[in-house]
Amino acid sequence: MKKLLLLTLIVGLFTSSNVSAQQDKSKRASPPAKISQTLGSGAEISIDYSRPSIKGRSLDVLAPAGKVWRTGANEATVFETSKDVNIEGKKLPAGKYSVYSIPGEKEWTIIFNKDWKQWGTVYKESEDALRLNVKPGKAKQFTEMMTFDIAKDGKVSLMWADTQIDFKVQ
Repeated sequence: MKKLLLLTLIVGLFTSSNVSAQQDKSKRASPPAKISQTLGSGAEISIDYSRPSIKGRSLDVLAPAGKVWRTGANEATVFETSKDVNIEGKKLPAGKYSVYSIPGEKEWTIIFNKDWKQWGTVYKESEDALRLNVKPGKAKQFTEMMTFDIAKDGKVSLMWADTQIDFKVQ
């Protein structure tokens, strides 16, 4: 009985220390970031994400063309808007969304999915709220860690390696 109690105690200590280490996002290989901007319409938009690094690898390996990619690392990247907005002319209701993408050489599909509170690799197309197609461009400079930027005019940019993806939120 004493051995069982001791074993239970050891497992409990290991589990609780492991859980707290997983919850400390600052110690992850892909650190967290959050950016927000208030648009002219008064809508506040924010993107909460983890920043994977290239580390000498090819972007094609990390985000394969033609396949749904979680657009970040760790938990799902979360796009939130306080009011209804139009993204590239398509309506997105106020709320929180996970962001996925399908990379391509000539076109990327950006996906806003209703299931936002989950690990980033769980994707269900049936939960898509909005999909839009945008043309990738060459970034002005190499970006080691994936980075989002939101300009005051609502231009959202995703920069990683030598690629930049832009879409307009109004």
